[in-house]
Amino acid sequence: MIRRIFPHPYLSALLVLVWMLLVNRFAWGSLVFAVILSIAIPALTEPYWPDRARIRNPRKLLAYITLVFWDIVVANIQVAMIVLFKPNRDLQPAWVTIPLELRSPEAITVLAATITLTPGTVSADLSQDGHALLVHCLHAPDPESVIEDIKTRYEARLMEIFG
Repeated sequence: MIRRIFPHPYLSALLVLVWMLLVNRFAWGSLVFAVILSIAIPALTEPYWPDRARIRNPRKLLAYITLVFWDIVVANIQVAMIVLFKPNRDLQPAWVTIPLELRSPEAITVLAATITLTPGTVSADLSQDGHALLVHCLHAPDPESVIEDIKTRYEARLMEIFG
């Protein structure tokens, strides 16, 4: 019964959270409307989600989210230092191709979003077969270390989360 009302419970919870953040103040009417949206949107879109992503370990997901928030803070400081103190001639931007072991479209999307959310890097393209991600780095004197960092810091954790 509960699965029929909330076919995608994580999406429903996220919709409530995002709606309440967009409203920017607590009101019971806003909360009720958010719950209605969190029931209606997943129910209407469920036929288009034949293979639902399975999260094997929600605790690892929370640890991943914490890691990403920390990395965003650190990257903001690093990018600010680059912008303020590094002359343009000393910048070494790079296009880096990240070979992917992830196969789940949801996991690849989370990885691409993580890279884009972290200042200084942008996910630009996914290969046709889904086995490589093209990333632009603001400053990457050693592109191989960027690849290794993304694979060990993010992709390995996402493989544990999505399986």
